[in-house]
Amino acid sequence: MTDEIAQLLKALHLGRVAEILDEELAAADKNGLGYQDLLARLLRAQWHRNQETALAWRIRRAGMPEQWTLESFPWKRQPGVSRKQFRDFASLDFIAKSENVVLTGPTGVGKTGLASGLLLKALQNGHRGVFLRAQDLFDEMYASLADRSSRKLVDRLARVDLLVVDEMGYLNLRPEQTNIFFKLMEERYRRRATIITTNLDYDEWHNFLGNRALVDALLSRLRHQCHTVRTEGPSLRDPQG
Repeated sequence: MTDEIAQLLKALHLGRVAEILDEELAAADKNGLGYQDLLARLLRAQWHRNQETALAWRIRRAGMPEQWTLESFPWKRQPGVSRKQFRDFASLDFIAKSENVVLTGPTGVGKTGLASGLLLKALQNGHRGVFLRAQDLFDEMYASLADRSSRKLVDRLARVDLLVVDEMGYLNLRPEQTNIFFKLMEERYRRRATIITTNLDYDEWHNFLGNRALVDALLSRLRHQCHTVRTEGPSLRDPQG
């Protein structure tokens, strides 16, 4: 590879081609590979590198706590969860239809892992997503009141293809935080998919969100196009053996 070619590949951000060019040229010469086949091999390698880089970027931006996968989820240890149902979710049809998934159940049964696994599947298929603990989300909403950036926060989260809100539970919230959350869910309604994990039943949401009329309106939108999944079974955090 000449210096000129190396500089051109660098300027065009074709780093993978630069890495393998000499090797591929030698292989093409040895095997009598035509120009078109050689070019296809080089471009295919660069495309795979670009896909890997883009996925890594989406995963970093998503803020996933761990890279849970549906394939590595301990299904045998958790008989209270339907593997078939989550295999259906993994088709990501719910994202295409802008439907919500609410995972309810006690602590430790795997709700976060299941939600993260679906988010990772979405990221692997080119969707943009964000994972947020409910406490962190509401803290960010409260902070946005001070610098008047609530509109910017809602706009950012309303645009992502899949938003995961983890561990919705008894939180000490101000009315302003509830209002911002309602605005966010209102703007995602029938436009984007949301996954929520919680250890609370729907009739308990009034206790921590307050403002019964607003919560009723929120739940009406959330549950309109929604898959509510009750996850039960033993705690996966219990000591083994």
